[in-house]
Amino acid sequence: MTRRVLLVSHAVRTDLQHLSMFLAHRLSEHGIEAVVPAGDAVHHDLRGSLLQIADEHDPVRGCELVCVLGGDGTILRGAELSRDAGIPLLGINFGHVGFLAEAEREDVVDVVDHIVERDYTIEERMTLDVEATLDDEVVAASWALNEVTVEKAARERMLELVLEIDGRPLSTWGCDGIIASTPTGSTAYAFSAGGPVVWPNVEAVLVVPISAHALFARPLVVGPTSQVAVEVLGENSGRAVMWCDGARPVDLPRGARIEVRRGVHPIRLARLTQAPFTDRLVAKFALPVGGWRGVGHV
Repeated sequence: MTRRVLLVSHAVRTDLQHLSMFLAHRLSEHGIEAVVPAGDAVHHDLRGSLLQIADEHDPVRGCELVCVLGGDGTILRGAELSRDAGIPLLGINFGHVGFLAEAEREDVVDVVDHIVERDYTIEERMTLDVEATLDDEVVAASWALNEVTVEKAARERMLELVLEIDGRPLSTWGCDGIIASTPTGSTAYAFSAGGPVVWPNVEAVLVVPISAHALFARPLVVGPTSQVAVEVLGENSGRAVMWCDGARPVDLPRGARIEVRRGVHPIRLARLTQAPFTDRLVAKFALPVGGWRGVGHV
């Protein structure tokens, strides 16, 4: 059976389109087909290329891996394709921070070798499932790898939100919004809003209010089985919008209830090394560690 890899790249970057063709050529030398989603194919000049177009309705059909070239935003788009099928996701960072990426741009040739040899391990990352209802009728349902946010849709009006944990009300806030995040997303929007960094092997849900006008408005960390719910109050509240991983926006009516719980389907990340998360934090944030003389110091 022919091996196949789905390549996902930033849609309008020509350098990454050319790199996709290079990867397709290298993979073909080892009998591995490279395919691109039909929506991405319009940005590629496939004449004379070994790249093929994936099934329009099921892009990951027959694929053993989803390989993403881009930043975290592109990797999140790749996660949408890989999640339901349980196919491993491998990101090569061509963005800025690239916390979700496993390799950097200079590692492209090595990545091909790892794919050919199937030389990678699989790490599962928890996701979030979210459902928004109004008067017990579902108005939206989605999922997120990093975070679900409920934010104000207009600058001039803050939101009035009630936070509920495990079926019990916790507090009411006038705020710009609220973030429910996975540990993976703790270095993304939740971090910018003042939330803690949580190691990805911790199973938990972070709740981080955004610019809340309240005495008790600290970030919270709850258990992985906890259900987090947010209710948008009535006349005094501004218009709200729900975002999942900074995409798939849904306008929320006043009175809407948003329930967030641990996702049924995790994301499976392909890991090329077993480097600790501490090293990733130091590298991505350029943290000062000069002068360290710990046990592992060489």
